Amino acid sequence: MSKEKPIVLTQFLHEKRWVPTTRSDALRLIEEEMPQTDAEGTLAYILSEVKKGKSITLGECRFKLDTND
Repeated sequence: MSKEKPIVLTQFLHEKRWVPTTRSDALRLIEEEMPQTDAEGTLAYILSEVKKGKSITLGECRFKLDTND
């Protein structure tokens, strides 16, 4: 049984804690926050920007790279 590895950290605006998030969960969050967009394309953009050290906000959810790896 393979378990997905977290690819990014997420945080809702009203939360203080960052949560490790898998690819499938990130896609689900994107679809919930911005249903009119292409979730795969949006995730690709988010991943390219967080690799540059940026934090990306999409709706009520923030995305950033886990720097503790």
